[in-house]
Amino acid sequence: MRSALFARGTLAVLACVLATGLGCGTMETSNDRVNPAVPLWYHRSLGAMGILFRRELAAASRTAGEPYERGRAEIDWAHGRVFVGTSDHGLYALRADGGSTLWRFETLATVQSEPLYDADLDVVYFGSNDGALYAVHARDGQLVWRYNTGAEVARRPARSGELLFVANAADNLFAIDRRTGNTLWHVHRAPALGMEVSGYAGPSLDGQTVFFAFSDGHVAAYDARDGSDRWPPVDLSAEAEQAKGAEALRYLDVDTTPVPDDLGALGRVIFVASYSGGVFALDEERGSVVWRNDEATGVAELTMWREREHANSAAGPSDADRLPPVPKRELLLASSGPTGLWALEPATGKTVWRIAIPEGGITAPVPILGALLVGTSHYGAFLLSPRNGRAIDSLDLGSGFSQTPAALGNKAYLLTNAGTFVGIEVDRP
Repeated sequence: MRSALFARGTLAVLACVLATGLGCGTMETSNDRVNPAVPLWYHRSLGAMGILFRRELAAASRTAGEPYERGRAEIDWAHGRVFVGTSDHGLYALRADGGSTLWRFETLATVQSEPLYDADLDVVYFGSNDGALYAVHARDGQLVWRYNTGAEVARRPARSGELLFVANAADNLFAIDRRTGNTLWHVHRAPALGMEVSGYAGPSLDGQTVFFAFSDGHVAAYDARDGSDRWPPVDLSAEAEQAKGAEALRYLDVDTTPVPDDLGALGRVIFVASYSGGVFALDEERGSVVWRNDEATGVAELTMWREREHANSAAGPSDADRLPPVPKRELLLASSGPTGLWALEPATGKTVWRIAIPEGGITAPVPILGALLVGTSHYGAFLLSPRNGRAIDSLDLGSGFSQTPAALGNKAYLLTNAGTFVGIEVDRP
């Protein structure tokens, strides 16, 4: 495990990169207490984020595979529970206020998925690298059913009424009964013959349509009731090849779970990203390309950030009533290990800001109290401003965060790559 403190030179580089969102010139570090290029959190690392608790969770003797913890926790705030999977083959139910264990469910392989909590049935659905989707009782972890998909299940299932939709790493999408685990329909595409990166998309829902993406670069839309095509699969690799040429397309994958959104006059779209081809907005009704950003490559996660219209208090509370309200705002956030964190204008795909990461990966950002909480695999977790991507605060426990944070209200939960589970409280930046 790395030291819990950054090496001075490494932190100086990262601080400048995150502070500017673009890059870093030469910076003196011998007297960085008076260097304005070094942000406040360099010497006050818990200015906005405070640790509520931390505990060693994953049993090191049982972990397997690469030294990362992936997926994301699921919060059941009504009952004060958090559900999180680990590389020690288990799904844990923990108390949200202190992190103590309520129960643990053992699987046959690592659990690197994001669970889905079904409040109506008080059941948790989650996937395992053993190829199964599990349904367990949330109160005690007892098995309800186990559904074998035949390949690793890491993405969060999607639910519509009595139906669950689950994807696996072998380009399969299943619709199953949430109470019994019985198959209702199934679609499959042959995996791509070209080079692929590790990762794959999950299913998403908008009304009665299920959207899914495949490793061969195709994006599809299915009727949630019977699995019939809503439109012919769109080949994003072909779209990208026309612009970049075949030699540039080493990786065909579309690994991002599609994100639906309403662009007003432009209609409803889904956002997806081709690893080599960039980020796309597709028309929900026809699958046609609305826009494309071919600079944001290597994207593995897409997230929408929304800010509602609110009173303008820029000049002070006493002037808020006299100033026009701040209009609502949206950003499409694209997380990429090779090219960093991108904020794109949803209506056009134009870049609003970008943060480069010196090395390693970056998780999907999670909205919390008007800010964004994001994990990095080598540099800890950061609280960022969605307006310009600048760092507000940071937290590093020494091993980085590859698991996407889970947040509700002003609380957030993260699992480090070393298996330490952390509860965080955020003060309004």
